Amino acid sequence: MGAMPECILLELGLVPYPTAWRWQRELMERRIAERSLSDVLLLLEHLPVYTLGQGADLKFVKSNPEAPLHRTERGGEVTYHGPGQIVGYPILDLNSYCKDLHWYLRQLETVLIETLGYFGIAAERRAGLTGVWVGECKLGAIGIKVSRWVTMHGFALNVDPDLRAFEHIVPCGLNYPVGSMTQFCPELTLDDVRPIVGTAFARVFGVKLQPLLPGDLGLN
Repeated sequence: MGAMPECILLELGLVPYPTAWRWQRELMERRIAERSLSDVLLLLEHLPVYTLGQGADLKFVKSNPEAPLHRTERGGEVTYHGPGQIVGYPILDLNSYCKDLHWYLRQLETVLIETLGYFGIAAERRAGLTGVWVGECKLGAIGIKVSRWVTMHGFALNVDPDLRAFEHIVPCGLNYPVGSMTQFCPELTLDDVRPIVGTAFARVFGVKLQPLLPGDLGLN
């Protein structure tokens, strides 16, 4: 059996949304232009921000949010990102995995389900929907963009965000309550959860994570 392919891991802490968005686009463009480059997983938190998918309907924004609102190229409706939430942006060439977007979405769900399961939180999928639920509460959201089989955008897992921020929107256009991991495990912190997300991602996608810094990739 050959060595597992390498995936660069950028653990970035708290990052403004426009910065991470720019880095994703740059990494995707590089990956499309040169298929021999390594895949990349960005794990981070965002300053408070609301994002809309490419075809998202503004009717799901219920009131004027205080945080910035960006329309992006991902799929899906409106969502919120903020401190206390782990966001993952995989830049993967699906030519090396499986050229099937449904497969990729289910893989990302598996990463979140395995992460939650590690902490004894039994999560599940909902038929016909994308994301991860615990009971009636949605704890993990997913929205992706794929160009020439290279991915960007990704997933968000609620560890301990301010859930009041979701009251300004209909998250993902669905009438489900949004929950957090600390509702089930009150002592959890992002530092507890972040490495488990990385481990689950590496196992699900069969890669070896190689931690680097943005500057190592020429990102600024």
